[in-house]
Amino acid sequence: MFVLKRLLFSICLTSAITSYSAPICAADRLTAPVFQEETALSGISSIYAGDWQYMVGGGVATLDCNGDGYPDLAFAGGEAKASLYINKSTRGGPLSFERAESGLELEHVTGIYPLDIDGDGITDLVVLRVGETVLMRGLSECRFERANEAWHFNGGNAWWTSFSATWEKGASWPTLALGAYIDPQSEANPWGSCTENRLFRPLGDQKGFNDPVALKPSYCALSMLFTDWNRSGVPALRVSNDREYYEGGQEQLWHIDPGEPPRLYSDAEGWKFLKIWGMGIASTTFPDDRYPSYFLTSMSDNKLQILQQPNKEVPPLPAYKDLAFDRGAVAYRPYTGDDLKPSTAWHAQFEDMNNDGLPDLFIAKGNVDRMPDFAQKDPNNLLLQQPGGTFKEVGDIAGVASVRNARGASLADFNLDGKIDLLVVNRRENVQLWQNVTPDAGNFIEVMLHQDGPNRDAIGAWLEVDNGDRIIRREITVGGGHASGQLGWRHFGVGAAQTVKIRTIWPDGSTDAWETVSSNAFYALNHGQAAKLWQTGSAP
Repeated sequence: MFVLKRLLFSICLTSAITSYSAPICAADRLTAPVFQEETALSGISSIYAGDWQYMVGGGVATLDCNGDGYPDLAFAGGEAKASLYINKSTRGGPLSFERAESGLELEHVTGIYPLDIDGDGITDLVVLRVGETVLMRGLSECRFERANEAWHFNGGNAWWTSFSATWEKGASWPTLALGAYIDPQSEANPWGSCTENRLFRPLGDQKGFNDPVALKPSYCALSMLFTDWNRSGVPALRVSNDREYYEGGQEQLWHIDPGEPPRLYSDAEGWKFLKIWGMGIASTTFPDDRYPSYFLTSMSDNKLQILQQPNKEVPPLPAYKDLAFDRGAVAYRPYTGDDLKPSTAWHAQFEDMNNDGLPDLFIAKGNVDRMPDFAQKDPNNLLLQQPGGTFKEVGDIAGVASVRNARGASLADFNLDGKIDLLVVNRRENVQLWQNVTPDAGNFIEVMLHQDGPNRDAIGAWLEVDNGDRIIRREITVGGGHASGQLGWRHFGVGAAQTVKIRTIWPDGSTDAWETVSSNAFYALNHGQAAKLWQTGSAP
């Protein structure tokens, strides 16, 4: 039946080379995911509040802070206080959360990212603010405490808007990258007033961080991502910058080599000039491709960058071609209503929403602040990936085409039923939460990585799943998106496959043997051990 539905869908499909909705036919409804909004009954009430200094940001961190396997949520509040919500959902049931006092109740928060910084097995939080960035050490049972002084971390005083982290070879603590926006004191003439981004490296044998190193030039970074773009084993730092305020800037890729000062990739190395209103970064690998591709959100035309490999026998250069138009992923203006002005895109994330084995693309949309040249009613996008790597807009069919002013987002399986749910942070309005209730979704597996010592969550690892038709690869990262980060289960749709093969390439370069596991199950993968089936009620 699943194969028949895919065939009917492909027959009905028309080429999606613009952001308009293609005609809908019966077969579309068989395959497009279905969502129902559960905000009102979920228990969540969080508004990203504030005026000019909160026109960007508005993030959410997704983490398991009490060890029960269910994803909990920490929200940036802007001028309101940040908040933590503990997941009270049951397996396959309605989405339910309960607010908890956690020590996280800080003001002026723009974004939040989860990361086990000190390697104690409890997730910590990196809290970006207008002012000082604060590292919050995770305690037991979803409690957090300030750790800047204990970890020798200088949180600075800036308009912090982006973050990513990696573990350099041999390091016991992570390397952190922080991105800043414009100088808040230069609001009368902000053009060219971007403040400096910073790189924090660990102290070595001691716990904590060295004084930060400036990543100059800095061009108002709204997204950062440590990513192993060439599969060399040494991640580089991608930075997406907002051209609204910088002078002479562009998108950036930094060498972050162990023991060496950071330096930009140059044109001579293959890096090409690109100037956009950079808001967010999402990464994926297309079927059977071993190198990551990147979706860059912007105002108007978004970019889908595919690595050029003129000679696949030699290591690639960091040269990318934009295939957003060819693949139907430009998403440059609203696809519903009569507002035809350009869109404004923020958080983007690839996840397989219908479990067919092809990662789909969600894009959060929303006007910056009543900017007259851009769409006022700008629906979120849900682009369904087709065989061959093209995308089809199904946001309106799926029920997630909200026209509130979205910013950050989280795509995660909140009730552990094997289907990806959706949460969106909105500016000046409550968040929205949708449960994935697709009746005809394919099979899935979900995996959580663990290793002893530092980097407990194996940031920088690669997960590979072979479902018999294709190999699906995922790089484990923290960063990208817009002001939002996730740790926890890694979800793979596997189509009709009843069993799949999985393996992990760990951050140290060691590679597990392929292991066959059953679909529709959750697995804990520990370095050097066989996959362990996870059951509700036990720690992953």
